[in-house]
Amino acid sequence: MKHLTSTALAVFAVAFAASPCASAQDDPKATEQWEPVPKVVTPGAKEGAPPSDAVVLFDGRDLSGWEASKDHSPARWKVHDGVVTVDKTTGNIQTKQRFRSYQLHLEWQIPKDITGEGQGRGNSGVFLASTGPGDEGYEVQIMDSFENKTYVNGQAASIYKQAAPLVNAARRPGEWQTYDIVWTAPVFAADGSVKSPAYVTLFHNGVLVQNHTELTGETFYIGKPKYKAYTDAPIKLQAHGDHSQPISFRNIWVRPLD
Repeated sequence: MKHLTSTALAVFAVAFAASPCASAQDDPKATEQWEPVPKVVTPGAKEGAPPSDAVVLFDGRDLSGWEASKDHSPARWKVHDGVVTVDKTTGNIQTKQRFRSYQLHLEWQIPKDITGEGQGRGNSGVFLASTGPGDEGYEVQIMDSFENKTYVNGQAASIYKQAAPLVNAARRPGEWQTYDIVWTAPVFAADGSVKSPAYVTLFHNGVLVQNHTELTGETFYIGKPKYKAYTDAPIKLQAHGDHSQPISFRNIWVRPLD
C-alpha cells in the first residue's frame, strides 16, 4: 500500500471536517447557548451590601416593612444608631411582604456583656417562613455559641431541633455576625401533601454550615417536625423569652428566587 502524499492528506482532512458527522461531534458551537440572556444585577458596593435586585428589609432607619407577628400591628422594636434591638416585651416581628424561595442576608450581634448560659444566652432566631403568630414556621437558630455549650441542634446556625451546623463559626459576643441563607421553600400538592421538601443552605460568617440541608417539616420546641401546607409567608425574627440581654440586627435584605 502506497503512503498518502501530504496533498492527499490535506484533502482528506478537509472532507472529513465538512462531513455532517464531524460537525456534530467536533464543532464547539454545537453546545453554545445564547438565549435567554440573564438579566444584569449590580453587586453591592462593598461586602454585605445589597445588590441592585434586592428587597431591603432593614437599612438602619425604621421598621416600616415590619409588623408584630401576633396581631399585625406596627413593629415596636428599638431602632437606634443604625441597628434594631429586640424588645422582648412586644414579641416577634415579621415582614409585611411574603416570600417563597429566596436568598437572605442578615447581620446580628450578641451584647458584649451577655449573661446566662445554654439556651438562656442571647437566644433568638430567624424563621425563614412564618406560619403563625408565635414561633410557628421554619427556624434557623440565633444565639451565643462562642464557648457556650448547649444541645447541638439548638446552637447558632442550627436548623432548630433538626440539623446541627457542620462547624461552629460563632464570633465572640460584641462582634457582628452574618448569615447568608438560601431558602428553598417546600412545595405542596392541592391536597396538602408535600411535593418537594424545604432545603436550607447557610453560610455563617462566610463559613458553610448547612449544605442544602433537607427539612423534615416545621421546627418545634416539643415534638417531631411535620409539614403544614402554605403558599408564601413572611420572614420572622424572634423575641425569645430568656432573661439574657436582647440582641441586635442590622443590614437585612432578601432576593426572591421565584
